[in-house]
Amino acid sequence: MDIRNEDNASGGRYVAKVDDHEAEMSYSRTSPKLVIIDHTGVPDALRGKGVGQALALHAVEEARKGGWKIFPLCPFFKAQSQRHEEWRDVVN
Repeated sequence: MDIRNEDNASGGRYVAKVDDHEAEMSYSRTSPKLVIIDHTGVPDALRGKGVGQALALHAVEEARKGGWKIFPLCPFFKAQSQRHEEWRDVVN
């Protein structure tokens, strides 16, 4: 699955395009060391295909590479982070 980053000064989103459908995970940057994941949107056509999980894992990998922490406001991301103890190094 191809996930691209769309960044701007105050945040951005991770976008996965699958079968002509687009899913996203948006975030706000509060400081150089903290991002807030605030929304995950997966169209009905992609539900149950692991797209949301792939976006969440991508966010975690980006945080590790960038040296920042994630604060999960998005209910989906928060639930995923509670299931993945190995993400605790970057999820507050």
